[in-house]
Amino acid sequence: MFTGIITDIGEVLETEQRGDLRARIGTSYDIDGIDLGASIACDGVCLTVIATGASPKNWFDVEISAESVNLTNIGRNAWFAGRRLNLERALKVGDELGGHIVSGHVDGVAELVELRDEGDSTRMTFRAPEDLARFIAPKGSVALNGASLTVNEVDGCTFGINVIPHTKEVTTWGDVKEGDFINLEIDTMARYVARLREFG
Repeated sequence: MFTGIITDIGEVLETEQRGDLRARIGTSYDIDGIDLGASIACDGVCLTVIATGASPKNWFDVEISAESVNLTNIGRNAWFAGRRLNLERALKVGDELGGHIVSGHVDGVAELVELRDEGDSTRMTFRAPEDLARFIAPKGSVALNGASLTVNEVDGCTFGINVIPHTKEVTTWGDVKEGDFINLEIDTMARYVARLREFG
């Protein structure tokens, strides 16, 4: 379980296709504090740490199943050596819930279709898959590349968000461009509300 509050910007150091895709991710996290089997959200994808090391920089390895590759932007060749990733350690009991409840189970991929500055902030418009768009509501929450963000407006399958300068500085949102594919996790509560309405 996560909150969508990014706590580190990692870097893909290398990838290797074995039975599953294996990735080595550089981090500023204290490796001594990461147990094997720990969960870390990498651009919103909950992945299990299978190895750690500290040479030449701190790193951890993860294995990514074919299903995760197919459901996320990883399958769009988005993870390459040098790519920066939003990282978040799993929520501990007693931690502050600063964003919203995020599972790390990406629902699909949204496309960034428009990017423009509004004052000091940046307005971004995304196109969501049709089957997920109905779960996205104005002033609701979504996780995009692992970051908890508030939806400003919804128009069919498109929705908009604002990113403030601080968020761009402490996440990878300063790296994005139009046409990028973004990992999308809808608010779990919205999914349950929609499901209950089907039987209401």
